[in-house]
Amino acid sequence: MRQNEHVSFASFPELDQIRPVLTEAAELARRALIDLGEGGVGDYLGVTAEDDSAATHRFVADLPGYRGWQWAVVVAAPADADSATISELVLLPGPDALVPPTWLPWDERIRPGDLGPGDRLPPRAHDPRLVPGYVATGDPQVDDVAYELGLGRPQVPSREGRLDAAERWHDGEFGPDSEMAKAAPSTCGLCGFYLPLAGSLSAAFGVCGNEYAADGHVVHVQYGCGAHSDTELPTGAGSPAYDPFDDAALDVTAQAPASPAPGPENTPASDLVSDPVSEPLQDAQSDS
Repeated sequence: MRQNEHVSFASFPELDQIRPVLTEAAELARRALIDLGEGGVGDYLGVTAEDDSAATHRFVADLPGYRGWQWAVVVAAPADADSATISELVLLPGPDALVPPTWLPWDERIRPGDLGPGDRLPPRAHDPRLVPGYVATGDPQVDDVAYELGLGRPQVPSREGRLDAAERWHDGEFGPDSEMAKAAPSTCGLCGFYLPLAGSLSAAFGVCGNEYAADGHVVHVQYGCGAHSDTELPTGAGSPAYDPFDDAALDVTAQAPASPAPGPENTPASDLVSDPVSEPLQDAQSDS
């Protein structure tokens, strides 16, 4: 036997001592595990009392995939017995064992967002969120009124189902306590894009019809955002802070007249007269 959830693994602290006939049955417990043929019987971990006539001996379970698990062997001995007998053998998780989470039915494991294209998810049997609805009678005068009231379906939301949905929407992203709502200048209940729901939820919820806001989402009447229909720009918004720049205009800047370039016509007459003293010196230097 690999597992048994009905075997107790807790000791009784009120039992000060375990009867020797029970504590001395450790080797009897080990032989019973070996005879079981499962293998993986490791070191002895100790004994705990179940009651006056029973105790549990524990051994390390050296089995692949069972790290931290323990073999537990329950031995029993009546008050007048001088030897113990094997009561039960079981494999139990120890304090450091890796164990799977508590098993849940498939319909309780599904979470919002798990449903994909093509998936089919029927409601649970006797789903408390649904109650029988109005069944069409075939009389147009009766059926038309029923459809206007939201009836005409085999099942309709129960009061519990409506309250459950209202709580999710109130506490969700588009509820009154969201960061967007706290910073909004007004509420959805006063917005021109707000489309109230029909039925008992109409007092608190509607659908946003603004494509630039929470378009298509159910919003609380106290939710709000910056795209409210009564939103106005601040006075002077859009006014230019500086004069516009016209790149077609030319700025004309006055410049000082340019100085004439050196040339014969601009050279002083004194510079054109040769020096009679310097000429012989220049000739003598050239001859030498």
